Amino acid sequence: MKNIKFDLASDSWGEEEKTAIERVIGSNRYTMGSEVRAFEDAVRSMFGVKHTVMVNSGSSANLVMLAALQIKMQNDFPEKPEVIVPAVSWSTTFTPFYYLKMTPVFVDVDPTTFGVSVEKVKQAINSNTVAIFAVNVLGQPAELDALEQVAKDNNLVLIEDNCESLGASLNGRYTGSFGLAASHSSFFSHHISTMEGGWITTNDDEMYELCLALRAHGWIREQPNNSSLRSGVGGGVNSLFHFVVPGLNFRPLEMEGAIGVEQLKKLDAMNEWRLKNNELFKRLFSQSRNVRLQGGPGQSSSFALPLLLTGELSGLRDELALVFQESGIECRPIIAGNFTKQPVMRFFDSPSPGPLPVADKIHEDGLYLGNHPRDLGLEIESAWSTFSQFERRHGVGR
Repeated sequence: MKNIKFDLASDSWGEEEKTAIERVIGSNRYTMGSEVRAFEDAVRSMFGVKHTVMVNSGSSANLVMLAALQIKMQNDFPEKPEVIVPAVSWSTTFTPFYYLKMTPVFVDVDPTTFGVSVEKVKQAINSNTVAIFAVNVLGQPAELDALEQVAKDNNLVLIEDNCESLGASLNGRYTGSFGLAASHSSFFSHHISTMEGGWITTNDDEMYELCLALRAHGWIREQPNNSSLRSGVGGGVNSLFHFVVPGLNFRPLEMEGAIGVEQLKKLDAMNEWRLKNNELFKRLFSQSRNVRLQGGPGQSSSFALPLLLTGELSGLRDELALVFQESGIECRPIIAGNFTKQPVMRFFDSPSPGPLPVADKIHEDGLYLGNHPRDLGLEIESAWSTFSQFERRHGVGR
């Protein structure tokens, strides 16, 4: 088969997004306002959550969410609070722990979902544990129902990083609705794209109020009239400038809100294409005995097309990646691999994680191809043809 250019990510904008940008320009209001509120309303309606707080990125969403959790639970935190996290995720899942002086406890991931292992979570719980941070990896729900029960049984908080899995579901519930709060992203390559952008969802009133305040300077200006953060705060002109928590500035732009509304209208149709592409990818690559594919419970939203090399192809990931790239097929490691192998770990005061065999396998032998909200049949068939040639070159049978 003739090689076909196969990019990792692609633009999903149309005339609707351009019109939305022009509307913002015409309004002469560029920072957070009515367009952002319209996006927050659309998310609440679409996903059935009580509260949404839009911010300037999914990374900021993680920081704001964890800062809000710290403030909410400050009287119940032990001296050295620990949060159980999966060893496989993006850097800004973990970065907030450094700045908030909380300890991430890294545990291994499930070999099927690539999300945090329920059994490893149970083994890591101790008197300092305050929360479980579940990451829904590349569109695949983690075992959220089981993690929710573990959290309940041990009086812990469950939170979610859902930045890669918008629209995924488990047992009739959307990912991002199982925990106390969840982070989401609308970066260029994600399920919806506002270029930069993210948000937090929660059904908890206090978390919502804290995230609102932390998003913009720590003041109470956007708070509901009945917000507990208004307690003891007087009226008058100074009431607009009362600072109640140590906030920074994570406000989104009006353009991000306006574009996000248009992108949400297309989400279901775009995810249908992602799932069709994923079905073809799995049908082809499952023919190889030297490949392990991601799966698991619930309905994926198929952020990307991941695979692990196994058997006779173990250890050849980098060579395969080079072959793909030379054939016009872009690929990359699975997220950040085993994050405990990253040099930045010297900044984290984390206990030694012990053996992490699944995360190590993903780190050494995992890669993914892009998935897009359009028909990728030719691209995926080209990738399969290239992979098949790679197998034959190494004398590998099926």
